[in-house]
This record gives sequence, structure tokens and C-alpha cells, in this order.
Amino acid sequence: MELHVADHPLVAHKLARLRAIDTPSPLFRELVDELVTLLAYEATRRVRVEPCDIVTPVAPTTGLRIASPKPLVVPILRAGLGMLAGMMRLMPTAEVGFVGMVRDEQTLQPFTYAERLPKDLSGRQCFVLDPMLATGGSLGGCFKFLTSRGASDVTGVCLLAAPEGIEAVRHQVDEAGIDCTLVVAGVDERLNEHGYIVPGLGDAGDRLYGIVD
Repeated sequence: MELHVADHPLVAHKLARLRAIDTPSPLFRELVDELVTLLAYEATRRVRVEPCDIVTPVAPTTGLRIASPKPLVVPILRAGLGMLAGMMRLMPTAEVGFVGMVRDEQTLQPFTYAERLPKDLSGRQCFVLDPMLATGGSLGGCFKFLTSRGASDVTGVCLLAAPEGIEAVRHQVDEAGIDCTLVVAGVDERLNEHGYIVPGLGDAGDRLYGIVD
């Protein structure tokens, strides 16, 4: 697994504002959108392209376009939805699938409760959106799920990651022989006893959309 940690002053600035407890949900959503657009630039660095003929106002030439089959963007519900607009802004021709995963707060293990994906992902590049890489169960499970349907390479895009989560995902994908990349805005200190990232930013889903009991 290849890890990229964004090193850019705008990413650091927006991440600092995102962490603050007094950042309200509307601003939080705006910051997530802006951060993901910045991360998407790095995440799509190796997106597949093919040559195409174009005509400029001056003369014919050859350019590049995103190759077929189209990339697939997969937000992990529900918090991943807050990252979708930022990703699609940079790559509007991509297709979108969804995976719903929740974490059992006792065992800290994820389970899938919904999915809307093509049955055959052969040759597809997939970009998985999940704000917080904590224990690594959800992201690693989604990586394996996508490759089980034929995805050829997978990139995860996260706002924050814990070292424990990175190693957990690395172990899962290496064991399964999955070619994947992880792009994050920052790597934090650790997980606490409840499986939350420290210092982190709290529960990303709750901060995006409010608390749902």
C-alpha cells in the first residue's frame, strides 16, 4: 500500500479550522468540500487517460481524456457523502457507487448494511471516500469488497488517519494482494480506548449532518 500525506499550507490551514470544536456544521461541510478537492488532485495523479483528437480555434491537435471504463467514486455512508461533491468537482465524468458500513461500538468491527455498485468492476479504478481512518475496518473491508468484484486498483481518500488504522489497512490489503493507495490530509497521534482518533476532530458524520439517535 502506498501512503501519501498531503503537504500543503492550504490543507494544513483548512484542517486546523476543521478540527475546532466551535466550527459549525455549515462551515464544517464547506471546509470538507474544499479539502477533498485539494486531496483529489493528489489522489487522481495516476488516473488512466487516453489520447483524443481535438480542434482548437487555431489548428487540430491531440489531447488526453479520462479513459474507459470510467473511474468509480465510492463514498462510505454516511460521512463519506460529505466528501462526494469535492471529488466530483475535479472528476465530473466519473461514476458513483455507494457502500453503507457502520462500526459496532462494542467490537469496533464494521458491517455492511447497504451497497449500490456495479456487479463487475473489472479494470475499474475506484476512489473510496471515508473522512476518518480510525481502526481501519471500514476502509479495508471496502477495499476488499471492491476488488472481489474485479476492481484493478483502489485509492482511499481520508481527511485524518490514525497510525493504527493505516497499519490495519496495510495488513489487510497486503494479505489480500490488493494494489492500493491511501491519500490523507493528516496522520494523528493514536486511537483512544473508544476507537476515536486523537486529537482528531470528533465524529465526522455528526459534525457534517448532526447527531442521529
